[in-house]
Amino acid sequence: MKMVNKVEMNRLKIFISAYACEPGLGSEIGVGWHWVLEMSKYFELWVLTRQSNRHTIEPWIGEHPEYSDIHFLYYDWPKWARFWKKGMRGVRTYYNIWQACTNGIVKRTMQKNDIRIFHHLTYGNVMWKVSSYGQRQFFVWGPVGGMETIPMEYADHYDRKSKMIERMRHMAVSLMKRNAGFKRRCRNADLILCKTDITRMQIPKAHREKAILFTDVAVDEKQPATRKESVNSSEITEFVTVGRLDAWRGFDLVIEAMALFVKENQRIHLTIIGKGADEQRLKTLIARYGLEPYVTMAGKVDMDTYFEYMKKCDAVINASLKEGAVTVSFDSMALGKPLLCIDTTGYTRYFSEEYAIIVQRGERKITIQELGKGILTLTDKEKRADMGERARLAGKQFTWQSRGEEIRDAIMKAWNKQ
Repeated sequence: MKMVNKVEMNRLKIFISAYACEPGLGSEIGVGWHWVLEMSKYFELWVLTRQSNRHTIEPWIGEHPEYSDIHFLYYDWPKWARFWKKGMRGVRTYYNIWQACTNGIVKRTMQKNDIRIFHHLTYGNVMWKVSSYGQRQFFVWGPVGGMETIPMEYADHYDRKSKMIERMRHMAVSLMKRNAGFKRRCRNADLILCKTDITRMQIPKAHREKAILFTDVAVDEKQPATRKESVNSSEITEFVTVGRLDAWRGFDLVIEAMALFVKENQRIHLTIIGKGADEQRLKTLIARYGLEPYVTMAGKVDMDTYFEYMKKCDAVINASLKEGAVTVSFDSMALGKPLLCIDTTGYTRYFSEEYAIIVQRGERKITIQELGKGILTLTDKEKRADMGERARLAGKQFTWQSRGEEIRDAIMKAWNKQ
C-alpha cells in the first residue's frame, strides 16, 4: 500500500479501547502503549485507558510533544470501590466491569467526534468482554488469543490450584463455540487479529476470512545489541528466562532440563526473573534436583535491571507452553541473543533455526529433553555468537516501526474492502 502521510491519514479517526496502556513497562501494558504510538502516526486517535495510567502517560506526552495530538480518556472506579483488586488479583472481574462502565464513554465520544472505527486493543482475550456499542461500529478486534490450552500431561505436575485452572480453561475453550458473546463478537468484527493459528482456527468458519495472524509485539530498536564479551568475561554460559511465574509458562520444564544436562556441562547458569503463584513449586524443584548453584530466582525486577540481565546473558529461554511472554523473545532479537523456545503457532513464526532453537511441544518428557539439548547447544561460544548476530540482523525486519506499517495496512485493507 502507498505510504500515506500523517496529515492525510488523520482524517480517518479511530477509537481505541486500551485498558492496559502505559509507557516504560513490558508485557500487555507495553504492547498497548507501543500500538497507540505507532497507530498515531497514521490515524487520529481517541484512546480510552485506566485512570491509574494517567500519572505516567501525561508526563511522558509532555516530554514528547510530537504525540500530543493523541486524545487520551481515562476511567476507573474510585479506589474505595475497587479495594478488592490488587495487581493481577481480581483483574478479570474488574476488567469486565470496566468494559460495561465505559460503554457510555465509547458511545458519546464516537458520536460527538464522528468516529467510525472502534479498535479493541487490550486485553487481547477472545473470552473477555468488548464494548457493546464499539463492536457495532467498524470493529477491529485484537490481537486476541485465549483459545490456546496445554495438554493435561503437563498440568498433572502442577499444584492443585494451577491444575484446576487448566481443567477449567479446557472446559471454557470447549464451550466457546456455544458462547453467545464470543459468537456475537466474531460476527460483528470487521477485522480479527489473532495471536496464534490455534485461535484463528477456532473462529467460526463463517467469519474466519476476517481473521489474520498478527503478533502483538515487536523489536524495540532503542535497545542496542550488546555482546557478552564486552560486559562479562566469565566462561559460564548464562541463560535468562523471564515472565510471571504461572505454571503454564514452562519454568518447571527449564529447571528439569537443567537437571538432566547439568551433569554433562556444569558451566551453565540460569536466572529466572519474575514472581507469581508458581514460585514456591519452582523453588522446591530447584532444591529437589540440587540445582541451587546453577539456578537463581531473581524475583520481580524493574525494567532497567531486567535489561541489565538481558545484556549480560548469553542466551534467552522462553518455554511458555502457550502464546505468552513474547516481549522477552523480541528483546532477545534487539540485544543480539539467540533464543531457545517452544513453538506456540504465534510469535514463534518470526523466529528461524538460523537464530533460534524452536522446540515442538510434544510429550512432556521429550520436550524437556529437547530443551536440555538446546541448552547444551548454546554453550558453544562460536555458535552462540553466530546465532546472536543473525538474531540482531533479523530483528531489523520486525521493529515497532515495521509493525506500525503492518497495522496501518491491515486496517486500511479491511476499511477499503467495506
